[in-house]
Amino acid sequence: MTELQEGVARSADTADLHATVPTLLLELQTLLGSLTSTVTDGTERGRRPFRPGTEWAPRLGELAYGVFLLADQTGVDLATAVHLTATQLEAKGRRAQQQVDTDWPFEG
Repeated sequence: MTELQEGVARSADTADLHATVPTLLLELQTLLGSLTSTVTDGTERGRRPFRPGTEWAPRLGELAYGVFLLADQTGVDLATAVHLTATQLEAKGRRAQQQVDTDWPFEG
């Protein structure tokens, strides 16, 4: 468990934020919706380019905190899980690049 994950667990214990998994997932949906609303408002519903404003980092931090809290509640070492996902996606990307290179119907 990372120092960050331990800090989230400690703060959740202190603030009594633990809840059931379904409740935490609903909270994550709410936080993602809030983040989405921030983008929608900041871009005037897509009419302007997105530029992170003052609300972006705190809202993203709340969402990340919720994911760490969910990991803590379900016994997941999030750092390990994220590293594994990154490794798998990198390997998949390499395979896809090789596929494109070898599937070209004409020789150079």
